[in-house]
Amino acid sequence: MRKIRTVATAGALTTLLVGATAAFGTTASAAPNVTPQGVCGASYKTVNSTAVGNLGTVYLTYNASNGKNCVVTIRSTPGTAKSMSAYLYVPDTGESTSDDGTYTSYAGPVYAYGKGHCVSWGGHIGNVYASVENSNCASLKEQRTLEVR
Repeated sequence: MRKIRTVATAGALTTLLVGATAAFGTTASAAPNVTPQGVCGASYKTVNSTAVGNLGTVYLTYNASNGKNCVVTIRSTPGTAKSMSAYLYVPDTGESTSDDGTYTSYAGPVYAYGKGHCVSWGGHIGNVYASVENSNCASLKEQRTLEVR
């Protein structure tokens, strides 16, 4: 009788472990909660964004206390590492910054001082490239481009 109880207990624990692995394994491999503020910093507010097809989004954020912009490209569904980038360019000052590599969930952050200036920014995921030129300035009309290479 004692042997049967031990086998039954072991079976129940195995079932519990497999069930817990299935339940928590799905959560652990699901997309992490990546946000522009989580990557750039809590004081950065999203001021613009553009889709990278259905693969993700490039976000332009701004911190009013230091006058800096931040750009980050975030995948919709993280997974196997892919070629990704984020870039930010301030034409008036010539300041340019970028992050280009192979990532599982996001590229960036990249920062540049943009207070009072038009900015150009964008990024890519895989073979889909998104860019916004002359953004966030009153004098010029912004130009958005989405390209599959």
